[in-house]
Amino acid sequence: MRYTDIREVKKALRSEFKTIRRSFAPEDQAARDAQILKKLTALKEYKAASLILTYVSTAIEVDTRHLIEQALAEGKKVAVPWCVPGKVDMKFFLIQSLSDLEPGSFGVLEPVPEKQPELSVSVTDFELAHSFCVLPGLGFDLAGYRLGYGKGYYDRFLSRYPGITAGVCYTSCLKTQLPHGRYDRMIDILVTEKFVKRFSAPNTSVR
Repeated sequence: MRYTDIREVKKALRSEFKTIRRSFAPEDQAARDAQILKKLTALKEYKAASLILTYVSTAIEVDTRHLIEQALAEGKKVAVPWCVPGKVDMKFFLIQSLSDLEPGSFGVLEPVPEKQPELSVSVTDFELAHSFCVLPGLGFDLAGYRLGYGKGYYDRFLSRYPGITAGVCYTSCLKTQLPHGRYDRMIDILVTEKFVKRFSAPNTSVR
């Protein structure tokens, strides 16, 4: 398949997944989110991690705000992303509560770099290698690949991230196989409201 064809396929899939998510009644989405949170926080990898990296959810995404609150209440460190202005790059900053966040790039709540410590200078290499990262995605497939928003922020981050990755997704936004390139990294764990699936891949740190 030509690259231009893949871009068109991904564009159509993003539109499909957004339509599905926007069709959820609020109480239905909240119930799905609660089931995903329950399964995610029951994972041995989550329990073992002292450091949690996670996106801050928007209205059509699997909720992570309750995850952030729970992880902090459990005494875990929590870091969330900040998009570097003018670059396709992001950095993670440690937060103490959701009140540390302000609207940033694309209207998403982000940490304030001048007020919160940057992750890379605040934790040890060992702690980062044994951390647990919750990934956003409009859709995932049963081979362990994700479909993001197409901007490439997480693709760049994942190329250098050494810890465990978990994708969270509604089952209605799953496909048997999604188009992906050779540089795309598989997730380690997929969590939906109905099941948990683990993957094994070369050069991926699965514990």
